[in-house]
Parts: sequence; structure tokens; C-alpha cells
Amino acid sequence: MTGERESVSRPSDRKGRKVFPALCSMLGTLILLGVIAAFLPLTLPRLMGYEIYEVVSGSMEPEIPVGSAIYVKAAQPEEVEAGDVIAFSKGSSVVTHRVEENRYVEGEFVTKGDANKEEDMEPVAYGSLIGRVERHIPALGIVMTLLASNTGKLYAALLALCGVLFHMLAGVLRNREDDGNKVSI
Repeated sequence: MTGERESVSRPSDRKGRKVFPALCSMLGTLILLGVIAAFLPLTLPRLMGYEIYEVVSGSMEPEIPVGSAIYVKAAQPEEVEAGDVIAFSKGSSVVTHRVEENRYVEGEFVTKGDANKEEDMEPVAYGSLIGRVERHIPALGIVMTLLASNTGKLYAALLALCGVLFHMLAGVLRNREDDGNKVSI
């Protein structure tokens, strides 16, 4: 027995060794859930048939503030009524305005931004309709644009990697603890 050592640990040492791996595991889980939660408002509605856009002008304020994300559901032009907020293409842009009048015979809408004093100068043809705005979430459009950029995707991937690394660290610490609890005689 002269060359062998007896390994004995105190209960307080074991308790401290169990807490740190648990904290690492919880932190890793929270980071991964945060990354998933950040992308849910951008992906789940698309699976349900919505198009998502960011509001970049103040023409619909105060109802829909700049930086909001709008959720647009496809609609038949004949179903759109005065008072509905629609999204339509105008050149290479997407515009969101309120319908003042649906001219069924002409196949066009008369629209107006809530913050504008007068109706839009040109009516919107039925063919330009993208859909009806079903919901909007203030400030989410800014986050959406950030996450959709290459930089945002890189940050999200790095955060997810950090979450995975915290889980791996917790596993290594638990294995080390298990090895330390073995008694050699």
C-alpha cells in the first residue's frame, strides 16, 4: 500500500463539481433555445402561407410603425374590402397601404397610407396584389433584416456553436467528476 493513494473527496467538493456542469448544460440549452426562438417568427409563418416584409417607410404610421414586420396572406382581389390593409408590388418595391375603395368593375384598388393626407395617385391593379396584411409586430422587421443578412446568419451559427460547446463542456466535466469519484486502494 505504500505506492498507492486513497482518493477521498468531501461532500462539499462533490456538490460544487455537480453544479458547474449543470450550469454549463443549462446555459448551452438557453443559448440554443434563444437561437431557435429568434428564427421562429421568421420561418413558422412562411410554413403557414404568409409572406413576411419589413416596413421601411412611415406611410402607415401610427398603425404600423417603421421597422415592423408585416405578415401578408394571399387573398383574392374580390374578397378585399375598404379598410383592409394590403401589400402590393409597385415596380421593384412592395407597398403596404389601406384600401379606400375596391373598384370591382375596373379591377383595381384605390389605396392610401394612413399617414398620407390624400389617396395614392395611381390605382393598384388586381394583378399587383400580393395579399392582405393579417398581422404586424413592431421592431421585429429590424431583427428580421439583421438575421436574414449574412452577418446575422454568421452570429446565429456562432451562438448555436457556443451552445453546443457548453453542452460538450458539461459532459467532459461530468466524466471528469465520475473518474474522480473512483476510489483506488
